Amino acid sequence: MTPRHWMVAAALAAFAAAPMAQTASRIGFVNTDRMLREAQPAKAAQTKLEQEFSRREREINSAADALRAESERFEREAPTMGDSQRQTQQRRLLERDRDLQRRRREFQEDLNARKQEELQQILDRANRIVKQVAEEGKYDVILQEAVYINPALDITDQVIRALNASK
Repeated sequence: MTPRHWMVAAALAAFAAAPMAQTASRIGFVNTDRMLREAQPAKAAQTKLEQEFSRREREINSAADALRAESERFEREAPTMGDSQRQTQQRRLLERDRDLQRRRREFQEDLNARKQEELQQILDRANRIVKQVAEEGKYDVILQEAVYINPALDITDQVIRALNASK
């Protein structure tokens, strides 16, 4: 870089820094993970999902227990069975196991999809509230992720209170 380029760069840096020196920026931070753990709407969504999926989960666990018991019985009785009877039983157990694995996979996919729906609704509400808190508090920037944050900048409690109060 030539000396002239250095002078232009220094002038640009000074020009850019001048407005910042005149006004102090107001920065806030929201811990999204904590908000999703502690806010009442998030807890209500978790309870709703547990209620919605608990019966299906119990059915799958019951089917798994029954299959396990039947497999253990087959292992004990297999030496006394004829070849064709043993093969028939093995095929039947394998089919039941595949069906159980399919049901578990479908259950997990359905649960994950519903969790995403509920999470998205909560995040949409939270983002509206964060924007409202930012406007009311005259914040210039609200961060949601940071390597380090000064606890004085953390407005998570304020957002959680507002989220709990909103319907």
